[in-house]
Amino acid sequence: MFAARIGEALDIPVTELDRCFWKEGLVPTPPDEWVVRQQELAAGPRWILDGDLGPYDTVHVRLSAADTVFLLDFSRLRCSWRALRRSSQRIDFWRWLWTWHRTYRPILLAAVAADAPNATLRVFKSPRELDRFLATLQRARGSDR
Repeated sequence: MFAARIGEALDIPVTELDRCFWKEGLVPTPPDEWVVRQQELAAGPRWILDGDLGPYDTVHVRLSAADTVFLLDFSRLRCSWRALRRSSQRIDFWRWLWTWHRTYRPILLAAVAADAPNATLRVFKSPRELDRFLATLQRARGSDR
């Protein structure tokens, strides 16, 4: 997991949003509760919040508190393969995945522009790009010690 690797490299706590958002039986957290929960998660001085909950999400809370946004913009095929390897998914997940580039990516980028205008946006198109970035981070962190 990319977020865990960045968290480890920079010594920043990582929260996987899926674990906080989905209730028993894959019931989504109501939007008003989700806003409050994100405010709690983003209240600390250093944090990484990992995930995109698609049409269920309200990203403005965490984006407005973010100084950096990492966007994994991998191909539909790669994302589908990884999802299949992880576990079975609900049909709404597959709908979201297959329409992400056309529908949700532009919405997310507009939200980043509106809610995190001063944040650094890093877009990664492949795992190889991620690995190079992490290697750079780790080298820089090693020279700081």
